[in-house]
Amino acid sequence: MAPPLGNDAHTIRAEHRRTRRSVLGGLAALGVLGAAGCTRVAEASGKKGGDLLGRLRAQGVVRLGIAGEVPFGYIDEDGHLTGEAPELAKVVFKRLGVDEVQPVPTEFGSLIPGLNSQQFDVVAAGMYVNPERCRQVIFADPDYQMLDSFIVRKGNPMGLHSYKDVVAKKAKFATGTGYAEIQYAVEAGYRQSDILIVPDQVAGLNAVEAGRVDVFAGTALTTREVVRKSAKAEATAPFAPLVKGRPHVDGGAFAFRPTETNLRDAFNVELRKLKRSGELFRILRPFGFTKAEMTGLTAKELCGG
Repeated sequence: MAPPLGNDAHTIRAEHRRTRRSVLGGLAALGVLGAAGCTRVAEASGKKGGDLLGRLRAQGVVRLGIAGEVPFGYIDEDGHLTGEAPELAKVVFKRLGVDEVQPVPTEFGSLIPGLNSQQFDVVAAGMYVNPERCRQVIFADPDYQMLDSFIVRKGNPMGLHSYKDVVAKKAKFATGTGYAEIQYAVEAGYRQSDILIVPDQVAGLNAVEAGRVDVFAGTALTTREVVRKSAKAEATAPFAPLVKGRPHVDGGAFAFRPTETNLRDAFNVELRKLKRSGELFRILRPFGFTKAEMTGLTAKELCGG
């Protein structure tokens, strides 16, 4: 994957990448899709539950909306589609009788509009499930769950382990453009105008190492990966931010058009098999996921019931 923050925007590269973790994912313009030169998928039929799965089987290919974000869905240096969501999609859709996956890269904020305007068949970008998005698309059950973590200087000299700590100790706080962590900090009492917004976790690490901020907040996965080679910074233990006073765990999942419940349900059947067998963890592990990030959360829970 978060509480409302306005438009989705989390960059791996500031100039064009946006995050699964911010809230609305439905307001960005679709120009980038047109610029990519991709053709539209076939219009949805009136069949109850949708007939997209049948059409995908006949075509032999499914189009995946991705946001170019490591490790969730991106094109690697050799030009190959990879990331936790595309690799999972390859396995699930193969089981569903669709042999090929084809990427349609776009900005994160264009994923939901692009999906609903037939630009691709499914969102495969590790998108967080939240009530706002659930009003626009339908989600498979999450394939991972995620806690937050901080990047701090070695030894964590200020003892920062939660957003309440950041507020109480008047730490200089940073997070990424559009990150859900903005809202978590504000809910803890941090003034939003005092938050330093940087493009991504790499810029956050640089800010901590340079002493411009005391702490950068991100997901447990991205913080632990980015500090691996740092001599000046470390990642804190993962923790659940508080939302309305209660610990909150985010979950990321595939998104489908609201009419395509048959495809979503078939996807869920295969996803559950992968979870039970342990194969899901084997697929996600190369991208930095741990067993602690495997989940039994459901889309219904994260959509608010």
